[in-house]
Amino acid sequence: MTSQTPAGNDTPTPGGGTRAPAPWGVAYGFGAYLLWGAFPLYFAALAPAGPWEILAHRVVWSLVFCLLLLGALRQLGALRSLFTPARRAVTMVAAGVTIGINWTIYVAAVTTGHVTEAALGYFMNPLATVIIGVVVLREKLRPMQWVAVAIASVAAVYLTIDYGQPPWISLSLALSFATYGLIKKQVGGKVSAVHSLTAETIALFPVAVAILVWLALSPAGSTVTHQTFTGHGVDHMLWLASAGIATAIPLLLFAAAASRVTLVTIGLLQFVTPILQLLVGVTIMGETMPASRWVGFGIVWVALVVLMADTVAAAGRRRRHDRLARSATSLSGT
Repeated sequence: MTSQTPAGNDTPTPGGGTRAPAPWGVAYGFGAYLLWGAFPLYFAALAPAGPWEILAHRVVWSLVFCLLLLGALRQLGALRSLFTPARRAVTMVAAGVTIGINWTIYVAAVTTGHVTEAALGYFMNPLATVIIGVVVLREKLRPMQWVAVAIASVAAVYLTIDYGQPPWISLSLALSFATYGLIKKQVGGKVSAVHSLTAETIALFPVAVAILVWLALSPAGSTVTHQTFTGHGVDHMLWLASAGIATAIPLLLFAAAASRVTLVTIGLLQFVTPILQLLVGVTIMGETMPASRWVGFGIVWVALVVLMADTVAAAGRRRRHDRLARSATSLSGT
């Protein structure tokens, strides 16, 4: 859940370049979030592979796909610059570890019947980003942003009571992805989506190999502790190998969208993913959603409406301010 995006997803900064017509940007963004929203169905198709095996193959095949793509584009030489100077190398490794944690939680959630909780996590993500901005970056919130945070806090307390425990899956997904966004902010918009994913999967590659070796050496009898890549037919092997394309394609679509539309548009489009995940969890995977749970989700949605309304209003004010500034500059020059 790109954004930010859902589990496994970069958030390149919009800006620069020649803007294509906005409808194309919206279409690219909608396509990216639609694919991310369908991930629960994709991971279900990887059964009987368990979460650890899916994670490892996702890392390995994403790296393979990215290296092939960069090779075709003759950009492999740029990889060295992603890990120099040392500070950037630490940042890229930290980003890889953080997104790896997010992927692990997400895959484990959707393969063990917790798709709706994963969806809640990505509904919470914009709010988690705001909170991290305040705590870590010391950013000042506008009054309506404080209102949104307060409503979200009420939702967290309510859902804790409803679940009988804090919604750990949702909270960990939201916070891990918000942290990933914070780390990527240190890199800025200088690194493309493909280069970023390549660097992050390089950082995770040793872990993925270790997981695959562990699974290969473990005795049969458990989808969590035994590999399924072999022994389940060519179709299953191809499904697991397709994890690289499944990870990279929506990321590339998002990058194309981010360079063509405003951040406000991206912020609104991002809710396609958790909405679709929620629908998949309830209607296709048959997860139960008691009325009390819907109330908790509803409180979160109210917080999001307040947050997004404030974001849209603030963007409008900035545009008006910029127009006035340009007008004043042009008048002073006459």
